[in-house]
Amino acid sequence: MFKPDYNNIVDCAKNKKPKRTPLYEHGISDTIMERITGKKFAHLLQTDMDAYFKEYCDFFLKMGYDTVTFEGNITNILPFGGALAHPRPGYIDSREKFESYPWQQVKELYVKHFDGYFRALKKNIPEGMKAIGGVGNGVFEIAQDLVGYENLCILSFDDRDLYAQIFKRVGEMMYGIWEWFLQTYGDVYCVCRFGDDLGYKSNTMLSYEDIREFVIPQYKNIVALVHSFNKPFLLHSCGCIFNVFDDIISEAKIDAKHSNEDQIAPMRRWVEEYGDRIGNFGGVDTDHLVRMDLAELKKVVEEVYALAQEKNGGFAIGSGNSIPDYVDPERYLLMVNTVRKLRGDFN
Repeated sequence: MFKPDYNNIVDCAKNKKPKRTPLYEHGISDTIMERITGKKFAHLLQTDMDAYFKEYCDFFLKMGYDTVTFEGNITNILPFGGALAHPRPGYIDSREKFESYPWQQVKELYVKHFDGYFRALKKNIPEGMKAIGGVGNGVFEIAQDLVGYENLCILSFDDRDLYAQIFKRVGEMMYGIWEWFLQTYGDVYCVCRFGDDLGYKSNTMLSYEDIREFVIPQYKNIVALVHSFNKPFLLHSCGCIFNVFDDIISEAKIDAKHSNEDQIAPMRRWVEEYGDRIGNFGGVDTDHLVRMDLAELKKVVEEVYALAQEKNGGFAIGSGNSIPDYVDPERYLLMVNTVRKLRGDFN
């Protein structure tokens, strides 16, 4: 019988070989969970958080995970935000709006909104499991949400000082929220992370120089805070970020990385170039979970599992991004069950 052990994920994040290769997902759609279990529970998040998180956590347990994935995204509560999800000019388009923005209120808004979520999660995590995640959204994503990507790029030329101050203020605001989270719910989490999609298919969305000067220092502060609570840090970042990734590892001191697309680089490249320094999470391109036939997909999963066994350090298997509601549950289950059979959970 499967017994979860969150230490498997901790070992992977610390780039140590785990006793059992764990499954990992950055996120799984409630719709997918409902279709697989036959239970309708997503609506309970608005009416009965305990009941919601009982079903939510139970899904991860039944699927053979050692941890429950959950984060509360800062962009969900940002005053005047929204430019990240709906690309458009953001609220902050001048120094006056930057100075008048209610930065000091964001932490209070975050706590008010998400405290109940984290409390219900803590109450309902099964024995042997802990959570992975924490305070969602990274420095670049939050800056985009408030400024808009196009305006952020324009500011990088038109008002270099304001551009720099935006990243610094975002980092300070994030630090305060992370500090509250770790002090209040750090015992629930075994690995902390945020997602910050720095790249697209062929390059980073900001210049190497700007990421190094303005983004990585804010990463460094938050990762150091996470480490001070004796927890490893996992960075989720989509896109082609090879030109800055050595700096992210050496300067920000991240412990592990998630997200991969085969059209950017096969998972083997991430392992071969960085696997001696960090844990690797993911491996199965989400596009394969959507498009491949079952036989091809099974072969891909088997190859990723073999790569995990080949690696001397930590490797947690799952999709290269997440499981959105347009993934066929049959393909998701094929991935999960193939891994579980290979590691000996069942025949």
